[in-house]
Amino acid sequence: MVGPTASDGHPTVGVKIFSAGVAACVADVITFPLDTAKVRLQVQGEGQTSSAIRYKGVLGTITTLAKTEGPMKLYSGLPAGLQRQISFASLRIGLYDTVREFFSTGKETTSLGSKISAGLTTGGVAVFIGQPTEVVKVRLQAQSHLHGLKPRYTGTYNAYRIIATTEGLTGLWKGTTPNLMRNVIINCTELVTYDLMKEALVKSKLLADDVPCHLVSALIAGFCTTLLSSPVDVVKTRFVNSPPGQYTSVPNCAVTMFTKEGPTAFFKGFVPSFLRLASWNVIMFVCFEQLKRELMKSRQTVDCAT
Repeated sequence: MVGPTASDGHPTVGVKIFSAGVAACVADVITFPLDTAKVRLQVQGEGQTSSAIRYKGVLGTITTLAKTEGPMKLYSGLPAGLQRQISFASLRIGLYDTVREFFSTGKETTSLGSKISAGLTTGGVAVFIGQPTEVVKVRLQAQSHLHGLKPRYTGTYNAYRIIATTEGLTGLWKGTTPNLMRNVIINCTELVTYDLMKEALVKSKLLADDVPCHLVSALIAGFCTTLLSSPVDVVKTRFVNSPPGQYTSVPNCAVTMFTKEGPTAFFKGFVPSFLRLASWNVIMFVCFEQLKRELMKSRQTVDCAT
């Protein structure tokens, strides 16, 4: 990402990680209903595990959920979602610049290869650390209380406990492979596209390194990321949400989807996924950039005062 101006100072690794975590949590709280709608649309058609209610479109899914299960159902799994952002987004986003600089050591300019390598590294590390929170979040979002279906979990920590006791600790890391693939694609596409767009807009002097530039770069990054990651995202959601024994493996899950529902199944929930990812990107990146600057300004003020 294009560095800060001289007046802002160079953010430390701690400032980047903290800013990324806080910005990601703010974005998650605001966009979480879209994420819940995406999950419900992705698991729809899964068979016996699905509710009889059919969801149609983003707004239709959100309004149906709010009417039939209550508005708070749109935020089911939010605690796990925030835990995920703290353990996951703070690392994959906060460490990106530092890792990119490591891969660029001794080079005059940062190559595309260095940026992709940084995205692969931070995304991979973050997935292994944050996977349990992803499993719990998806399962809480997907479960329905309707039509006599007894919910599998009563809350976030109950879900952690039941998964660990019934499926073993490895159950909390279920779906790590598709989630790793998904987040490697997302991290590389999202951060590298944002980085390249921001750099191009600033260097060409079309926009200054400020909020409008961050907003445009984040929107473009959100669309590119959704397009590339959708098939893996749907398979990840289906596999993570499935009860033990429904699918024998990740490839089996993908083949079952293809044979039963056709290729379009891999793009279920595309619209809410894009709306969620694009709005999440805009909120997160704008907050991230501004928070970094404010924290560095505060630090400089403190240093001057002492």
